[in-house]
Order: sequence, then structure tokens, then C-alpha cells
Amino acid sequence: MEQSRLIYLSENTTTKTTSQKTCISSEKLAATYIVVGGGIAGVSCVESISFLDPDEPIILITASPLVKCVANIINLSKVLTQFDVKEQKAEYLLANNPSLKIIQDELISINSTNKEVKTASGLMLQYNKLCICTGASPKVIPGETENIIGIRDTDSVKDFQSRIKNARKIVLVGNGGIATEIVHKVENVEIIWVIKDKHISATFIDPGAAEFFQEKLKKNQVESEPQIVKRLKYSVSGENANHPGAALGPDWHSNIDLIGKSDSKVTIEYTSEVKSVSKVSEEGWCTCVELTNGKRFLCDFVVSATGVIPNSGIHLEDKKFQLNNDLGISVNWLMETNVEDIYASGDVCGASWELADHWFQMRLWTQARQMGMYAAKCMVAATKNEEVLQDFCFELFSHVTKFFGFKVVLLGLFNGQKLDNNYEILLRVTKDLEYVKLILKNGRMQGAVLIGETDLEEMCENLILNQLDLTDFGEDLLNPDIDIDDYFD
Repeated sequence: MEQSRLIYLSENTTTKTTSQKTCISSEKLAATYIVVGGGIAGVSCVESISFLDPDEPIILITASPLVKCVANIINLSKVLTQFDVKEQKAEYLLANNPSLKIIQDELISINSTNKEVKTASGLMLQYNKLCICTGASPKVIPGETENIIGIRDTDSVKDFQSRIKNARKIVLVGNGGIATEIVHKVENVEIIWVIKDKHISATFIDPGAAEFFQEKLKKNQVESEPQIVKRLKYSVSGENANHPGAALGPDWHSNIDLIGKSDSKVTIEYTSEVKSVSKVSEEGWCTCVELTNGKRFLCDFVVSATGVIPNSGIHLEDKKFQLNNDLGISVNWLMETNVEDIYASGDVCGASWELADHWFQMRLWTQARQMGMYAAKCMVAATKNEEVLQDFCFELFSHVTKFFGFKVVLLGLFNGQKLDNNYEILLRVTKDLEYVKLILKNGRMQGAVLIGETDLEEMCENLILNQLDLTDFGEDLLNPDIDIDDYFD
């Protein structure tokens, strides 16, 4: 391995390679491509650049010694992809990316006129194309911060794990994927689940699917044996251990002890939000949570899982990034920001082009990977003066995850987004086995929710993309005795 390829920066800009200490020269480092961020978007971008333009130098700036990599990729259909997220030491990327240098440091500012970035340690780097993949931070509810945990990266999970061991009761705020998995995986702890919606997991599913999962909230049932997770685990140590890392993977709770010291019970407070969180010493509890519905709960601590805020507050010395309403850095269909030769992808960006009918942005692992790879394609094409066509993944929203142990596939306008409540639903439910919901408008499929091993992913994807008139099929679309695929061969 080339000794200068992996660089760990300290305050005096002394560098440490994987095998020995060296010193960086005072002259500026330069690379054709610089990518900022060691999450899925940044790593996917770096790997794709290395594949598309292997001879050009690349620099990855990451604040953490750990990066997020995609593994065990399974293509379920043309657009739908299932994969695992592995947490690896940064030098893992060097083996297959010979033109790559990795700098463990934080980006401080960008001078777009001189095409130059500055890091916290004072290093100056010059670029031809720059991609911002700094992700997002948890949107932590206000209150007594000592007793509020926002779960987002590895360090916050460690804090959560250490606290949950001695917990009897916690208040969980949020209704997305992380909150849902906490409810499912935490044992021997009473949970007060505070959600602003009328049903659980509203970010992804409708009330019908929520009812399908309702039995799983009963903690005294016998759970099946957990699946083995075949991936490497690393711990952070050293002077940079406290830097915020990339967001968690979809199976962040695997092989982590989330068992408390009380009885399991879940109480859901619907259509409510947190009014205040305060520190108390009352009846053996240290935290008091008041809700907008007037209820008051004493607990050990609060878990905030209420979404994220893009890390878009990057200082440009000569210009400003254009931001969307959600504070994401606005990008066009080529993933370009309003600043020349600067791109953005993943959670930090906001899609500002004319979106396809069946695609919209959600800050998910799936889209972080897609955007990172596509940004790399656009950057390389611009460098080589080649034409680029928008990636097909932006034609159809697609996401695969797991809730309460069930495989969940979301396709297109799965909750009727963009349809102004003008659509019909076909539904098939088999208790404890599967939940299938198809969204149709004017006889054409617009979206689907598939829970369980339905084997309908490819059919639904094709019908959404092709927009075939399905009026003649009616409810036979969900008849298990009819193989609809035969009609479209």
C-alpha cells in the first residue's frame, strides 16, 4: 500500500499513515475530485468516480475514522435494490481505489473562486470538482438536553445502549424508521411512544398497515430467533473519536444489547407532541415530560427520533449556497449546486429539478446511495465533456426496509403522495403473513406497499412505470390464484 494514501491529521498537521508517521509538506494538496463526507452518499460517490475515472486523483474528507459502505447488494427489480450497510475503517476504501487519498479532518470553508477548501487542521486543498455529502443531523426536540438522546450515529447508539441497561421507563418521540425499530427491539423497558399522527410509522405506512403491525407491539409474545448479521464491527478510538460520524445503517440495532430492567409495555400517545422536558427528582425519576395533550410522564430519559436537518451550514468565503425550504442545498438534475463545479448529494441536498411523476425525495439510505453514484457520473462527465442522461432510479421511488421483522417494499406514490386524495386502493391482507396495498388512479397503478414475502415487487414496478390501463383486471390484480405476470410477458 502506498504510504501517503491514508492521512490522519492532528492539530499540528502531522500525519499518520497505516504503518508509520510522516509529515505533510506545506504546499497545497490538489485533486481532480474532492468528496466531503464518509456516509453512504460520499463513499458511493468516491467508489463510482474511481470506477469511471480511475486515473484521476480523488480526495475523501471524512470527520470520522469510520465510513459507511454498501455490501450484499441484491437487485430485486430494475429499480429496486436491497443492500446491507457496513461500518468500516476508512482505509478499507484504499484497496480498490488506487487513486484515492483519505483525509480525516473537518471541512471549515470553501473558496469557490480559487477552487480551494480549508480543513480544521489548516490544510488547504484544491479541487476541479467538489461534491458535498455531509449528510444531516438529528432534529432533537428542545428541553433538558442532558436527558434527551438523539439517535443518529454510532456514538449516540453507544450512549443509548449504556442508558437503556438501567432504564425502567423511557419516552420515545418520533414516528419514522428509527422510532419503529426502537419499539420493536427494546426489551424490559416501559415505552411511552409519542407521535403526532393518528397511527404508528406514518412516515412510511398507512393506518391499515399500522393495524397489521399492531400485534407486534405486545412485548410478551415469543419472538423468532434473530438473523445473523454477517458484517464487521469497529469501535472508534483516538483523538478523533468524538467527531460526529455518518448516519446509522438500517440494521443499527443488530447485535446491540437493548435490554432494560423493568417490564415491557408500550403506551402510544397519538396526535400529540412534547411541550417540555425538564430535570426532576420525583418518585425515583430524573426526567419529566409534558405533552401537548395535557399528560405528564416521569421517566429515565427521552429518545428523540423526529427526523433530520441537512448539514448545509458550510461556509463559502465568496458566495452562498441556495437552500431549499427544508434547508437542503438546492441541486439541479445534474446534482449541481448554484456554485460552479460544486455538487451535492445525499441527505444534505434538496432535489430542485422537475421531478418524475412517481419519484420524490426522502432522506433514506436508498436515495443516498443513488444520489452519490449519480453525482459521480455527472462530475466525471463534466470533466471529460461527455453527455450525461439522468439516472433511471429517479423515475420511480423505491425503498426496501424491515419493520417488526417483516420485509417492507415501498414503490412509487405508496401513500398517495401527489394525488390529492383522488385515487382508489386495492388491498389484500393475510394476518401475520402479508399486507399488500396497490394505489390506482384512472385504472393505472401509481404506487404500492408490500409487506412480507409477497414476490410482487417486479410486477408492481413494471405496472407503475408502464402505466398500463388495468381497468379490465379489477380486483383480480390481487387474486393469489391468478398470475398477473403472465399477462405482461
